[in-house]
Amino acid sequence: MADSPFFKGIASHSRKLMLEAAQYRTAPAKDTLIQGGAKATHLFLLASGSARYSRVTGHGKELLLRWLVPGDVFGLASLLSNPPAYMGSVQVTEESEIYVWKHDRVCELSRIYPQIVQNALRITLGYLAGYAQRHANLLTQKAEQRLAHSLIHLAHHAGHHHSGVVQVDVTNEQLGNLSDVSMFTATRLLKKWERNGAIAKKRNKILLLSPEKLDLD
Repeated sequence: MADSPFFKGIASHSRKLMLEAAQYRTAPAKDTLIQGGAKATHLFLLASGSARYSRVTGHGKELLLRWLVPGDVFGLASLLSNPPAYMGSVQVTEESEIYVWKHDRVCELSRIYPQIVQNALRITLGYLAGYAQRHANLLTQKAEQRLAHSLIHLAHHAGHHHSGVVQVDVTNEQLGNLSDVSMFTATRLLKKWERNGAIAKKRNKILLLSPEKLDLD
């Protein structure tokens, strides 16, 4: 957890005290940690496993916005004295370990360790920059390029390495969501990459074999 951006600039003994002030728990796959629209009452730090951050449209369609990996924090609105609602939902994708701080506790910690407020702002700006880049990619890149970049990003941040091959646990629809392409287009392009040897497909998994064969330019 020392590498988490939430703890940047905070001494190791202070990080230890902050973690001791949190509730440690395990969460099974498909457990919903945050429900979009509910008041932000807790701050979460993902210690192991993975989760997905998404929003539901007015038509009931889930839009995947970000894949969360160990070291990521979410529920940052709980740092505010009168927190607004969570902007999206977070669901665990595999058994995970998390640290959870209640609103009053995290506000107390922010007064003791004001650096975490700066860290939270930096993290939030990082998310905003990512969404801005995603919008720019939608306007300037082809669907194949967006899908390839999303797959490479996921492989780097959330992939599992096995004998020189990187396994990414993601469905066609989820990868399409992250790339702003339809599931039909994502499936068609993944089949193309499978034929040229760039990837291999398993159920809800993609094995990245030869990333240089993807259309990144």
